[in-house]
Amino acid sequence: MLTTCTTDWRTSQRRCRQAPHFSSFQPISGAKEIQPRLRLPTMLANGDPLFLTGVTFPSEYHASPETLVKLTVYDAKDKNQESSSLVGSATFSVGELLRAKDERLTLSLRYSDGACAAGTVVVSRLKMGEMEEVDVDHITTDVPSHKCPLVCESASHAGIDRENNPPTGPVFKNPICKVYRFQTEDSKWMLVREQMEECTLSFSVPKQLLSLYIQEDMSRVQDLRELGELSPHWDNLRKEVMTRYGGIISSYQETFAELDKITGRSFKPSCCKAQKSLQFIPINLHTQRMRVTCPKKTDAFYDIVTVGAPAAHFQGFKCGGLQRLLSRYEAEKKSFSTAYQCIYYSPQHTAKAQEVLSTMSLLQPLITSLAEQLLQAAQEHSCPGLRDALKNLSDKTEQFVHTLKDELVKSALLALHAARPGYVSKSQKQNPAQGGQHQGRVLQGAEQSPSPAQGLPGHSPATSTTDGTAMCNNVDGSQNPHPLMRGEGAPLKHQDSIPHHKEYDEEEWDRVWANVAKCLNCVIAMVDKLLEEDNSKQEPVPEQQQQQQQLADVIISHNPGTWKEQLCPLVTRLKECVMEVVEKARRGMTFVLLQEAACSIPQGFLLQQRRDVVFSQALAALACGFVMRLYAGMQDQGFLRQLHLVGLVAQFESLLSTYSEEIGMLEDMEVGISDLQRVLFQITEAQTDDFRDLQPLVCGRRDHFTVEVPLPRLVFQSLPAEIREGKPLRVFPVMFNVGINEQQTIAERFGDITLQERINQRNFETLEAYYKSLSEKLPLECLPSFQTQADLKELLETLGQNVVTKKRKNVEILWIAATICRRLNGIRFTSCKSAKDRTSMSVTLEQCALLRDEHQLSKDFFIRALDCMRSRLTQGDVGQWDDPEAGGPTDNKPASRHFYPIALLLVSSHLLVVWLILSLVFLLAKYQ
Repeated sequence: MLTTCTTDWRTSQRRCRQAPHFSSFQPISGAKEIQPRLRLPTMLANGDPLFLTGVTFPSEYHASPETLVKLTVYDAKDKNQESSSLVGSATFSVGELLRAKDERLTLSLRYSDGACAAGTVVVSRLKMGEMEEVDVDHITTDVPSHKCPLVCESASHAGIDRENNPPTGPVFKNPICKVYRFQTEDSKWMLVREQMEECTLSFSVPKQLLSLYIQEDMSRVQDLRELGELSPHWDNLRKEVMTRYGGIISSYQETFAELDKITGRSFKPSCCKAQKSLQFIPINLHTQRMRVTCPKKTDAFYDIVTVGAPAAHFQGFKCGGLQRLLSRYEAEKKSFSTAYQCIYYSPQHTAKAQEVLSTMSLLQPLITSLAEQLLQAAQEHSCPGLRDALKNLSDKTEQFVHTLKDELVKSALLALHAARPGYVSKSQKQNPAQGGQHQGRVLQGAEQSPSPAQGLPGHSPATSTTDGTAMCNNVDGSQNPHPLMRGEGAPLKHQDSIPHHKEYDEEEWDRVWANVAKCLNCVIAMVDKLLEEDNSKQEPVPEQQQQQQQLADVIISHNPGTWKEQLCPLVTRLKECVMEVVEKARRGMTFVLLQEAACSIPQGFLLQQRRDVVFSQALAALACGFVMRLYAGMQDQGFLRQLHLVGLVAQFESLLSTYSEEIGMLEDMEVGISDLQRVLFQITEAQTDDFRDLQPLVCGRRDHFTVEVPLPRLVFQSLPAEIREGKPLRVFPVMFNVGINEQQTIAERFGDITLQERINQRNFETLEAYYKSLSEKLPLECLPSFQTQADLKELLETLGQNVVTKKRKNVEILWIAATICRRLNGIRFTSCKSAKDRTSMSVTLEQCALLRDEHQLSKDFFIRALDCMRSRLTQGDVGQWDDPEAGGPTDNKPASRHFYPIALLLVSSHLLVVWLILSLVFLLAKYQ
């Protein structure tokens, strides 16, 4: 039961601050007294103030008709209420309130000695959803600024009506709830509930990522050790790279240990944004849900996630952000390869090497498991089980072979062979004359034997090798080059091609991975033969199946016995071939990554750490939004269908300026949001309904992460079959940025905003492509309906026009993008530097705009509603901390909603321009 107390207290003419104090207790000996926490607006210098507030009973306290409630009013002398005097108190029971006419009591305030004091208190009961029966005329006062629509504020779950309210999810805690009443255009009253919560994923996701980063880097170090013996040059580079990896691992382990010590906290305040131990944690990650209840209408919910811009604040922005640093790094990497005598691999090659390693790590154990399932089905003599196991094994093995059928793997193995000490010693045994003859013979042979590097992207045009460049596998650093070749006899520089050696059997790799396909064919032929023998009905078979049966007959003639006995040798051979391929490919791809890492020392490792930090913050926010959106749409079949057919769009609204250090933050955020494309989600069934078993889990590597979201068993069983079967769910991140502060005014007039324009244009194209894919796979009738029935296609066209329009502080981009996101069932995020001032301004304005457009909020109440949502909490509420940026005690995130007046910003910007002009005139006059 939600009980709300309405206080109407009038005092004599004096300048004072009044603050009531609520407490309740049971009329029995030893009963525990509780003090529901609430807030009242303080009124200064007014002889007839009116207070309107609400109070709820905590969930652990069971109120009964005999429960007594005591209201105490104090006169607060100063802002912090440190010195106050008692004005009066009143006591009533819950039963008296319930039995009163209209469930309303008028009480007189009295001193402790019983003497009557000035003022009365009106207490009424308010039921959620019964606004039409509530008489609110009594809240009107002669002073318009004293009309406060806040009727309830709670810092516990007891103040949240759970009926018909979809849960936000098990990863949210410490809710703060505000309830308002606003008048609609038809003179009725709507109830608006704001609920803000913290998210446990702020710490759990970064900790899981740190653990995965450590495991991946340790695995990389182990792979480097297993490369085998290398020439002294390559061995020195390997040692240096391993040392760098060791430093990153040590740093991440230290950070993980520091995070493991933190208990109780579930978000990082903005004052800690540059703290090293918390650099992986997102800033001020909170969720905001607005629930609107209107008479005779279905409740509506609007969710938004607020978070500080994902950026490496600890590392700083002196040299820019990730986008600029990565562009500069790729441009300089070729010169690094020359300095370190390495082979230059393009970013596409490096990404492909990481993809091959990741795919092999996933498919190799899966193939082994499926092979065991095939043998188990053969042992059980199960024909359906044998068919299903064979089908799965064939699909995964074909995928495995297709992944490794890449020229990069073959080229990498050739390069690794050229880096062996044996190859170097053979080169050194040649005298200079012989070396020249040998080089000539090899180059001549190259005209008929093209290099596997030919045709690969990222290589430079053919040039002569007579430049005297030092070769990477030359032990003594002499100028004798390797025989590097490309088709048509045009040799390349060492950093632009893959080494080629005529003594290496180039067909060996082709034979190795081809053996996997041959072994699979033998297994398929054997299974078909066994199933054919078991089938009593003989049917004519095509010629291809006859050939497979003949092959199986030959195999069976040498392996008579049960199904398992006949299949076991073939399956074992298949697993051996797969393992052999994995070992060779792993060494080749590790050598590619070794050269890439050696060319990037030390800048590449610093950039990787920065990228890890930014991605960690972005993924924590995305996981938070996904869980909230998933729980909110659990009963929406159209949403669930969209989820597994197309995926969800995650729209990040950024309010960063393109000036000073915020440029670096924006460049960091752009890369971090873009990296979220590598993330997939998967819904799983939780083992139990315990809170710990419902926490999302992160797995994978840097090039690909999967977030598993466990759901309770009953909820999981209600999902579509595609989701229950573990289908990966995609998220399409898009980001739109429009700076709105005074620094953006300077940037637009005197600076450069091309970064913002490029971000908006690129992400508009992504959003447009998502809409096209959605409209092809899903009827638009499955999308939610709104009062503003603007066509989605028209909204996209309008957004595209605004993106290319040269207009200062074009916030239309943000409003239209937010509207499109909600129409597409997307996830909304709002960010600024610290997710405080600008973020709160944007969120509250968006909420009031939704009330106006979707729920007919009265025009007279719009500014009033906006001011009330943006009001600061008074001292004395829950969740306080000392924020150095605020200069004193502040409340939780709503407490940071202090805003610069718009007029002041405009005036200050114009004054700045005037000051600059006058300064320029003064300087010109001075030096004439």
